[in-house]
Amino acid sequence: MAGRRTYGSYNDGCAAAHALDVVGDRWTMIVVRELLLGPKRFTQLQRDVVGIGPSVLAQRLHELEQHGVLVREHLPAPADVDVYALTAWGQRLEAVNTALSQWAVGSPTLPWDADMSPDTLVLAMRAHARPGPRAAVVELRLTDSRRDGAAPVTYRGVVGPDGTTLGRDAPSDAAPDATLAATTRALKAVVIGGADLDATPGVRVTGSADAVRALLDATALRR
Repeated sequence: MAGRRTYGSYNDGCAAAHALDVVGDRWTMIVVRELLLGPKRFTQLQRDVVGIGPSVLAQRLHELEQHGVLVREHLPAPADVDVYALTAWGQRLEAVNTALSQWAVGSPTLPWDADMSPDTLVLAMRAHARPGPRAAVVELRLTDSRRDGAAPVTYRGVVGPDGTTLGRDAPSDAAPDATLAATTRALKAVVIGGADLDATPGVRVTGSADAVRALLDATALRR
């Protein structure tokens, strides 16, 4: 079956049209989204992008590699695996993902009750991150609510008057003031749905509750 024609093939020189030629196919931006916080193996991507088939995933990865959005890298022993990583140009798509996220919260048909992957939820928190009134470092351990038996994924959030960072490798030499362990469904209810932290099942705080509240206050969606 022939592939779809590009906008460029219709003599459309608009840069936005070219961007859609690169990332406008179904699943493409979702694959990119799952690479924004760091490289992943093929099996990890297939696990995190629920609903995509292996052949479609392989095709999207190939297309993104051809366009220079990502590269395939081989990690040496003991890992000895291939991973997919965004290029510096591909990493700039986080700004696009953030803009789409901020725009979509105004949609009357946004599925507020649907689940999110750990990386997706952290990216949503980053999209709305603001400076906080006090310094705090929080280790965040998120378990994917969509999969039974999923292992927690660890992130680090750093809050302060100069801004808030959140990611797998957020810069901080300080030991965490607290650990927040939660399912993605539970934490989404707090940071996006506005649920009360203390009254939400599936959330466990170890250490300073004030530090956790500082992170949540700095990253929660304000509607």
